Amino acid sequence: MSHSYRWVIVAAGGLLGCVAIGAMFSLPVFLQPMSKETGWSVTGISTAMTIGFLAMAVASMIWGGLSDRFGPRPVVLTGSVVLASSLALASRTTSLIEFQFTFGLLVGAATAAVFAPMMACVTGWFDTQRSLAVSLVSAGMGMAPLTIAPFAAWLVTIHDWRTSMLIIAGITAALMIPVSLLVRRPPALEGHHPEMMANEPQAGMTVRQAVASPQFITLMLANFFCCATHSGPIFHTVSYAVTCGIPMIAAVSIYSVEGFAGMFGRIGFGLAGDRFGAQRILVLGLLAQAFGVLSYSFVNQIGGFYAVAVVVGFIYAGTMPLYAVIIRENFPLKMMGTIMGGTAMAGSLGMSTGPLVGGMIYDHFNGYALMYIASCGMGLAAALILLSFRPFPSRQEGALAAA
Repeated sequence: MSHSYRWVIVAAGGLLGCVAIGAMFSLPVFLQPMSKETGWSVTGISTAMTIGFLAMAVASMIWGGLSDRFGPRPVVLTGSVVLASSLALASRTTSLIEFQFTFGLLVGAATAAVFAPMMACVTGWFDTQRSLAVSLVSAGMGMAPLTIAPFAAWLVTIHDWRTSMLIIAGITAALMIPVSLLVRRPPALEGHHPEMMANEPQAGMTVRQAVASPQFITLMLANFFCCATHSGPIFHTVSYAVTCGIPMIAAVSIYSVEGFAGMFGRIGFGLAGDRFGAQRILVLGLLAQAFGVLSYSFVNQIGGFYAVAVVVGFIYAGTMPLYAVIIRENFPLKMMGTIMGGTAMAGSLGMSTGPLVGGMIYDHFNGYALMYIASCGMGLAAALILLSFRPFPSRQEGALAAA
């Protein structure tokens, strides 16, 4: 049973991630209607998103640790209930500060309950095809801009933003709560299999030793700079395209092209990671990403934007799942949630820099060229940091191969 059930875990992780991230990222769709109806500033509403990223960062470590202790199911179930409830609450808020609290803090924190626990869970279920499995879960999460966001945009055309957000809260509850009940701990953690646990990478390591290890710190730094590289370009490219004279509808479609290319990127990088090793593929991906985001500054026609969006989307989405694979190869299964929560925290902090720094550069220099140059620099930093990563010396190559 357990061998085929691992694909149920992949499907559950992909669906949970798609709905959770889709719900959080429906906010940009609601920006204009909300601002018109409530009189709140676009900056004020957008701030809820920045708060959301920061809440995700802090909550990632906490949820990850809880999933190591109690298993992923109660964590993902709690996150699903909190997410649906906070979306419903946010749709009823009457002041901006109330909205920033319910949407930013609560929705952000609840969304984080899916990512690290599910990634940790999936890596534990797979000994072979691990990069592909993690990439498929990540691809499910990547479906959010192609499914939930357009659905939210359609809802807003027939209802006001409050009703639309409430409908999304209802759908979130209806999909996520039953699916989270399908999640199970990896078999190695279920019964106590001492022989399986003895073959673990760094089986004797404590969480404190793991968190202080250069390996963990290197992965956190690489993920921070990697996310900082693409966060500004993801957030500001639509705005940059509009400043180049491209109509809004066409500019937004650049996003969708990036998201669609990302689906293939995740699976392509996953297959390559299984074949050639996750670290090697990730370093190449980070180098390619640095020059990919830089090339946005050389385009000003819609065709050029689409071409760069395909490349950048393919690369940045493809790199993300490989961190989880490198973590699983180097740290014991019993602390997967905590370690992945830590790198997810660094990634969320990296993501929160882009909207802010990009906006400041634009306001100060009246253009985006410097943002793309800075992003390229951060991308090169990420590649150099990951190049310095040294896996833990393996005690039991033979035992691992036999397992």
